[in-house]
Amino acid sequence: MTDFTPDAVLDATGLNCPEPVMMLHQYVRDLAGGGLLKVIATDPSTRRDIPKFCVFLGHELVRQEEEGGTYLYWIRKKLD
Repeated sequence: MTDFTPDAVLDATGLNCPEPVMMLHQYVRDLAGGGLLKVIATDPSTRRDIPKFCVFLGHELVRQEEEGGTYLYWIRKKLD
C-alpha cells in the first residue's frame, strides 16, 4: 500500500485561478526534492492547471481526488 502522508499541505480552499497555482509554485520551491505535497483546492480549474503544472516542471502528480467540490492533489517534487 502506498503512503500518502504529505511532508507539507497547501490549503487553497476559497482561492480562484491563478492563486492556487501561484501558491503551489512557492510551496514546491520550499519543499525538499522527493517531498510529498498535498494540495486542497475548491477551484475547478485546478483539475486542469495542477496536472499541467506538474508536467511542465517535471513533478509527479501521485494522486488526484474530488470530494464534494473539494479537489485533492498529492504532488511529489522532482529530485533536485
